[in-house]
Amino acid sequence: MDSFTIGDRQIGPNAPTFVIAEAGSNHNGDLGLAKELIDEAAAAGADAVKFQTFRAEDLYVEDSGEVDYLDDDRTIYDIIESMEMPYDWIPELHDYCHEQGVLFMSTPFDKRSADELAEYVPAWKVASYTSSHHPFLRNLAETDKPIIMSTGAHELSEIRGSVEVLQESGAADLVLLQCVAAYPTPLEDINVRVVETLREEFGVPTGLSDHTLDPVPAPAAAVALGASVVEKHFTLDNSMRGPDHEFALEPDELDAMVSVIRDTQIALGSDSKSVLPVEEESYSKARRAIQASRDLKPGIEIQEADIRILRPGEKNKGMKPTFYQDVIGKEVTSFIPKGSGIQWEDLEGRPDNL
Repeated sequence: MDSFTIGDRQIGPNAPTFVIAEAGSNHNGDLGLAKELIDEAAAAGADAVKFQTFRAEDLYVEDSGEVDYLDDDRTIYDIIESMEMPYDWIPELHDYCHEQGVLFMSTPFDKRSADELAEYVPAWKVASYTSSHHPFLRNLAETDKPIIMSTGAHELSEIRGSVEVLQESGAADLVLLQCVAAYPTPLEDINVRVVETLREEFGVPTGLSDHTLDPVPAPAAAVALGASVVEKHFTLDNSMRGPDHEFALEPDELDAMVSVIRDTQIALGSDSKSVLPVEEESYSKARRAIQASRDLKPGIEIQEADIRILRPGEKNKGMKPTFYQDVIGKEVTSFIPKGSGIQWEDLEGRPDNL
């Protein structure tokens, strides 16, 4: 599985998890609020802040009815229209993100919006509901930008078809995100193990787009399973009016999520098992060894009563317990005080295979 970069961030199995703070449309049409969201994401240590760029007429039919999970009497078309981010914000938000040290991203939901964003985003984010829009996927793939694609509300066979379209159209750098299209997602339905399933099935970096309410369990589990990317919605205040505020993280929760992601990855560490420098005192003082249970004078043959397998503490450390039977019957060649470790140089007849 190859690694690649998004902006100046490495993406792949051996890189730090790429954290996307999903601002979405939680700017509520206020540019100042959008910049405050960027400030909070930067302060939390996110790698990127992602907005959403769309036009209602390119997204929904006009007579679209209502959506049950939204507490809003307007049609979904009218709600989406009210959430549109002005195109002229794009360069300003890009520059402001750069000033704050985070990457600017925005999910395009239509070709017109993708064309407006192309100059300013280092990668494309494909929303779950767009992931089977094959003509649009081809358009994005032809730009040669990395693509991060969510997979909510799609079967594995459908994802396979979309991946084939992307790769056949030139998308070399692809990340697939496990996602459940429920807002919020119950913890028992987030199915973080799909992060592994997607990686094994498609051989690309994978991650999680999380809509659960808790900032810790699902992101931490995803990182433990090797997530290269974690994305989560955030807001300045859950009580704000708008469809995405209620299930989004508030700033202190976003900070907690980023911290647990970084700490989890640190804790995962290396897959190489060895005695570490931090274990040196325990290794030398607390690991059991073959120690003399009484003063042993030269010329005696060691019996079981003469030795014990103990922790040496500050005493001279003896051989590993695995040599216990080899030591029995050996002749002592130099004085060994009680409590001291038994070494081969203190004995006659060291085995040839040691």
